[in-house]
Amino acid sequence: MERNENNKYLGRWRIIEMELWDKDFIDLVGQGHITFKPKNQGSLQFGAVDCDLDCRLEKFGDVEVMNFSFVGEDEGDTIWGRGWAVIGRGNRLMGRIYFYQGDDSGFVASKTP
Repeated sequence: MERNENNKYLGRWRIIEMELWDKDFIDLVGQGHITFKPKNQGSLQFGAVDCDLDCRLEKFGDVEVMNFSFVGEDEGDTIWGRGWAVIGRGNRLMGRIYFYQGDDSGFVASKTP
């Protein structure tokens, strides 16, 4: 990931929608979010999922894509997986999360101040 503070992905993004889970589940134990930090780090939290991210910003032609892998816990069980995100219309973050040998879900998030 770029270490430039002008990186538009850096910061906390509030998860507002997911394909597989409703708003009540997203905010089950706290406000659902995905956060990208400098030095390829970040975090993901929704439902009972709480993970650390390893992020890489890649450019494909004119499109920037944030790719990430994650490891963490879901109700005390160790989980891991991968995902990607792009900034789209309305400055919304849109992407997909893939749990290793499990579910996958699209998500939409908005940047928090």
